Amino acid sequence: MELNNKKIINAWGMYDWANSVYSLVITSAIFPVYYNLVTTTKDGNDKVDFFGIEIVNTVLYSYALSFSFLFVAAVLPLLSGMADYSGKKKFFLKIFMYTGALSCIGLWFFTGENVEWAIICSVLASIGYSGGLVFYDAFLPEIASEDQMDKVSAKGYSLGYIGSVILLVVNIVMIENPDWFFNIENKASEFASMGLGPAEATEKAEGHYATILTRLSFMMVGLWWIVFSQITFRVVPDYNYGNSRTGNILTKGYEEILKVWLALKKLRVMKLFLVAFFFYNMGVQTVMYLAATFGSKELRLDSASLILTVLIIQLVAIGGAYLFAGISKMYGNKRALVIMVFIWVFICVGAYFVTTKYEFFVLAFVVGMVMGGIQSLSRATFAKLIPRDTLDHASFFSFYDVTFNLSIVLGTFSYGLIEQLTNDMRNSVLALIMFFMVGLGFLLLVKIPFHKVIKGEAAR
Repeated sequence: MELNNKKIINAWGMYDWANSVYSLVITSAIFPVYYNLVTTTKDGNDKVDFFGIEIVNTVLYSYALSFSFLFVAAVLPLLSGMADYSGKKKFFLKIFMYTGALSCIGLWFFTGENVEWAIICSVLASIGYSGGLVFYDAFLPEIASEDQMDKVSAKGYSLGYIGSVILLVVNIVMIENPDWFFNIENKASEFASMGLGPAEATEKAEGHYATILTRLSFMMVGLWWIVFSQITFRVVPDYNYGNSRTGNILTKGYEEILKVWLALKKLRVMKLFLVAFFFYNMGVQTVMYLAATFGSKELRLDSASLILTVLIIQLVAIGGAYLFAGISKMYGNKRALVIMVFIWVFICVGAYFVTTKYEFFVLAFVVGMVMGGIQSLSRATFAKLIPRDTLDHASFFSFYDVTFNLSIVLGTFSYGLIEQLTNDMRNSVLALIMFFMVGLGFLLLVKIPFHKVIKGEAAR
């Protein structure tokens, strides 16, 4: 097993570059804005019909995300056990990648009336994205030594932020300049022939083509995801340690995950960390997934302001990931995580009282700073706690990613439920404060040794 090989680390990080465009364009920026726009009537009615059930559009979207993460949490342990037993993590990563990418391409066909199609594609894209992470993350302890994990994890997330921002900017430029691609005058004349005035006809023509380019951006996400993933698949090896394993892969997969579960029961620090991670990640991921929806509905921000907010978060997150990797090197992973969770609490308090877009931009800056840090450092911290002598990295990371997904299920579901019950999205923010505080309490109980975590010993 070759550690700290620059070529392999860069190729591994390119999967973050490839799949993060989904997280930014589809879940955070363009799709939520487009979804709210095409499912809200001109008179402000935000109810949609979903297979005969009338429900608020944003609530439906929250529930759909919750379902996708719940499904992934249910199947990941078995699949990770099968991947560890067979030594074919890349095979399973490819399955989830193509599921997610092709579903993003499928969103091209969402025009507003076919809400069911949009939700199905959104769910499958989410499954592809979150399901693939366990196999991607499991490579971290196989490509980096313990003293390099914080830095390598931060590099992966930073590549993801950079790549996703590049595609988002391309998409924004496309959408804001439809006249670069289409003849606006001809379409405006067509609308004018229907009785519209010149200005109104031009505006409608621009909106018509901007909608087409918006849908095209969803297709570009899928293609980007597929193309750049090939770098990872071609360069990063499957670490099967020369094992030639035979037998029923399904049965052996169950046995593999059972073995890891029994080992996990003896690792007290790892268990406490997973509980802490479960609660504070509820807040982190809910903010990430629903920030644009909050800005749109509560602050009435236009599309340009919402997308600017997302860009601020992504660009600042690049520095944040490296900043807190440096802090963890100086003061330890635990202190760095505690600092970030404290900051998240104050972010939620600020979100509850925010009233202007400039206040929202300030919050976005702070969110970006801690978003990059808490994601990369949480992953690296868990990797350090995996026993050194194990070969079941995917199985161990499945517990991390199941915790990750279940936290999103509860976070997004409670967020949508509170909005549905109170008709006020701001009340949902109060629940996030509680999640962060509980996570902070458990994190304070975690005794992660400073400097180096001695896997399999200090983590017990």
